[in-house]
Amino acid sequence: MMTVLIPAYEPDHRLLSLIANLKAACSTKIVVVDDGSGEAYRDIFNSARDAGCTVLTHTTNLGKGRALKTGFTYLKEQGDRDGVVCADSDGQHLPTDIMRIADAVASHEDGIVLGCRHFTGKVPLRSRFGNSATRMIYAVTTGRRIQDTQTGLRGFSSKMLDWLCRIPGERFEYEMNMLLHAQDEGYKLHEVPIDTVYLENNKSSHFRPIADSAKVYAPIVKFCSSSLLSGVLDFVLVMLLQMMTGSLLFSVFGARVASSLFNYTMNRNFVFGKQQKTTIFSSAPKYFALVVLILMFNYGLMYLFHESIGMPLVIAKLLTEGVLFVFSFWSQRKFIF
Repeated sequence: MMTVLIPAYEPDHRLLSLIANLKAACSTKIVVVDDGSGEAYRDIFNSARDAGCTVLTHTTNLGKGRALKTGFTYLKEQGDRDGVVCADSDGQHLPTDIMRIADAVASHEDGIVLGCRHFTGKVPLRSRFGNSATRMIYAVTTGRRIQDTQTGLRGFSSKMLDWLCRIPGERFEYEMNMLLHAQDEGYKLHEVPIDTVYLENNKSSHFRPIADSAKVYAPIVKFCSSSLLSGVLDFVLVMLLQMMTGSLLFSVFGARVASSLFNYTMNRNFVFGKQQKTTIFSSAPKYFALVVLILMFNYGLMYLFHESIGMPLVIAKLLTEGVLFVFSFWSQRKFIF
C-alpha cells in the first residue's frame, strides 16, 4: 500500500480536508510530520491522528527538508516496500493528482516522479518568477530541462529511501538539491502533468523569499563568486607582473596559471566540495584540461562571432564569456567535482 507523506507547519483545515478526501478516494497510508507547529495546532494533528494517520512530531520548526527526511527515515525503519508520494498540506495537490503520481511510481521505480504544473492563468508572481529562476539554474547545472522544479508533489520507490535521507539541506533547498543530485545517482526524472492550484494567492506558503532563495540559488552564486574573484586576481596579476618584468607573454601566462590554481582550489573546496569531495589527483588533471579546452573554445567563438559574423568586439566577448560560463559550470559539476 502506497504511503502519502505530508510535511506540515502550522496547517489549517485544508490538511484535514486533504486527509478526508484521500481516505474517501483510495486505501492508502498517510504519514503527517508536524514540523514544530506548536500547541496552538495540537487539535489539528490530533484530528489527523484520529482519522488514522501516523503523526510524527518535531518539537521545534526544523524546515521542510528535515520534515521530509524524518518521514523517509520512519518509512525506512518500518520496512516500507510500496513507495511514497509527498504532498503539501495546504490543499494545492488534489487527491486525483496524488493518486496519479502513486500509479506512476509503480511503473517508474528507476527515478523520481514529479507532478508538474504548467503555470497558466492566474499564478502568483513570486511563484511564476521563482519557478522560472530555478528552472534556469537546474538547466545550467545539469544540462537538462524540466517543467516544474518547485513542485512538492513527488513520488519515490522504496529503494530510494536511503538516498533521500542523505541528501543535504534542511529547508526548501532540500527539494532543489534532490533534483540536482538525482542525475549523479543515476535516477531519472519522470514528469506527470497535474492541475495548478493556488489558494488565496499562495499566502499560506512558509517559503521565506530571501533566506530560502539564497539557499536554493547557492550553487550558482558560489560559482559566480569564485569566477569573479579569479578574474579580478588574473587582472591584478597581469598588471603587477607587467610592471615588474616588462614581458607581456610572461605576465599573461603567469597570471593565468595563478588565477587557475586559485579557481580550482575555490571550486573544489567551496563551490562543489561539500557535496562530493574529490581527490586532487582525480580532479586536477581534468580541471586543467578543461581550462585548455575553454581557452580554445574562447578563441573559436570569438573568431566566429567577431570575424565571421561581424559582431562588435565587446558584444562578441560578452556573448562568448556567457556561453563558456554555462559550459564551465556544467562541466565542472558533472565531470570534475
